[in-house]
Amino acid sequence: MANKRIAIVIDSLAGGGAEKVMLTLANELIKQGHEPHLLVLFDHCEHHIEKNIPIHFCFDKKQDKYLDSFWNIKKSAQRLDEWIGKVEIKTGKFDLFISNLDKTNLLMSHSKVSPLYFVVHSSIEEPLKRNKKLGPFAYFKMLRAKKALTGKHLITVSEGIKQEIEKVGRIVPASITTIYNPFEIEKIEQQAQEEVTGIPEGDFLIHVGRFAKPKRHDVLFEAIKLMKHDIPLVLLCNNPKKATRVAKKLGVLDRVIIPGFQQNPYPWIKAAKLMVLSSDYEGLPTVLIESLVCKTPVVSTNCDHGPKEILTGDLAHYLVPRRDPESLALKIDEALESYPQISNIDLLKQVDAHQVCLSYLDLINLK
Repeated sequence: MANKRIAIVIDSLAGGGAEKVMLTLANELIKQGHEPHLLVLFDHCEHHIEKNIPIHFCFDKKQDKYLDSFWNIKKSAQRLDEWIGKVEIKTGKFDLFISNLDKTNLLMSHSKVSPLYFVVHSSIEEPLKRNKKLGPFAYFKMLRAKKALTGKHLITVSEGIKQEIEKVGRIVPASITTIYNPFEIEKIEQQAQEEVTGIPEGDFLIHVGRFAKPKRHDVLFEAIKLMKHDIPLVLLCNNPKKATRVAKKLGVLDRVIIPGFQQNPYPWIKAAKLMVLSSDYEGLPTVLIESLVCKTPVVSTNCDHGPKEILTGDLAHYLVPRRDPESLALKIDEALESYPQISNIDLLKQVDAHQVCLSYLDLINLK
């Protein structure tokens, strides 16, 4: 395929999973001789960005904090479209636009650019349920962003999300396809061998992810209190202060080590005795796949999207019900004593970055 210019549009480059996924895709596009550009709403970056990936920032976070408000949305969307036009004057026309995350999706849903695809990184329904408890304003703000996907071309990062959208019918897309998140498997294996400071000596559990309600650190903390194995838990998260407060409140601070966000988490994952995921919902949980690449056993809640597509065969035994600290504790204890050999994981072939990149490039030929 001849060189293609791909626009990856996203809220920011903060330390979240969607951002990491798109950076991996950008790296692979470059490897295959293409030209990805990051079109970013706000200049907030926690990830390492390769120098050969062009980044363009659109809005000022202080001046434009209300850009997605009801009375500003059309004007903001027009500004975004005009800005994209200016970027294209400098770089050349884009062959494909990939939109990510609610704020960006809402603005891009008004855009005239084409071909345009919207990536759905997580459940639609679970965040809506949570926001409904926060009040009508939070609920309808999120609902507006989700409903904006109706009539659009969607990419879901797991079959579970695709099935949810089709079953519920809240969104009626123009098309919907699943493309798993890309993983640079060889690079992960290499980075896992690097020497980093701070890794505890001896056995430890590990949890990697934002310190946010859907991750259910409260369930995880309650589970480690119930375990028979006395083993520390390492948290690699973006908000160590809040994590410390909650751990103290729930009486597990003496069992928790909180180094915070790590640019290279793989040596930590590889050194861990076990990866634990306690989430209420996910899209395609990156850390589960990364753990299996690092040959680190995994115990996970069986939330609707992702884990059961990753932990199959003998590994499916280590899926537990959501919001059940007792079941989670029992399964962690069991996994610490005995775990199947981690080899020949079918999904790893499907998430290989090279193959995923080809699936995205195929979208250009569909339009």
